[in-house]
Amino acid sequence: MKIQHSFFTLLIVVLSVFSSFAQEKMITGIVTTFDSIPLIGADVKVQSSKEVVKTDTLGRFMVKVVPDDKLKVTAKGFYNQNVKLEEKIKMVLVNLKLKPTEKSKEYAIGYGYVKDADRLNALAQLTNDNVNFSQYSNMYDLIRGRFAGVVVDSSGDIIIRGISSINLSSGALIIVDGVQQDKGVLQTLAPVDVKSIDIIKDGSAAIYGSRGGNGVVIIQTKGSSN
Repeated sequence: MKIQHSFFTLLIVVLSVFSSFAQEKMITGIVTTFDSIPLIGADVKVQSSKEVVKTDTLGRFMVKVVPDDKLKVTAKGFYNQNVKLEEKIKMVLVNLKLKPTEKSKEYAIGYGYVKDADRLNALAQLTNDNVNFSQYSNMYDLIRGRFAGVVVDSSGDIIIRGISSINLSSGALIIVDGVQQDKGVLQTLAPVDVKSIDIIKDGSAAIYGSRGGNGVVIIQTKGSSN
């Protein structure tokens, strides 16, 4: 009887191990910053196995995970990001936010996370973690007061100096919570409701089409799920 009990115990353990292996799967992903710049050598940690892999020269990675696993993506000078993996997910796109300090840019370049220093220096970021946005009465004052070389013209267009307009309009493209918006959104959006503002000044803006040639203002609100 004792031998039979031991046999069944062993069988259960073996079946559990095989079941665990059967549920494991490979996940691929890409880690970027400012939507389009690959991050090289960022750490991707798997919660279940504690395995840590680094992103390659294109920001790509591949890890083995189990159902409902989580990933933690880190890089010095950037805010950490946790990613919950739902069952059907096969590829993960992670966009790390650069901390809004010059030291963070130095880390990003010095640690080799960003290959092209000029591209990173053409980007600017501001978050309400570092600046009290509620002290500004409107978005125009906030943008004018905090981003060097960025002005607001009489029509309400955001003009990023140093960019030659290739369109009839000189205004930067405005993206709010991932959706392209008319400049009029800045009149109704309250600074206190904003989580972060990114300004893209160079060729990285090309992913947004021809209007990106005038630069891009990316606004994330506190109500956004990102």
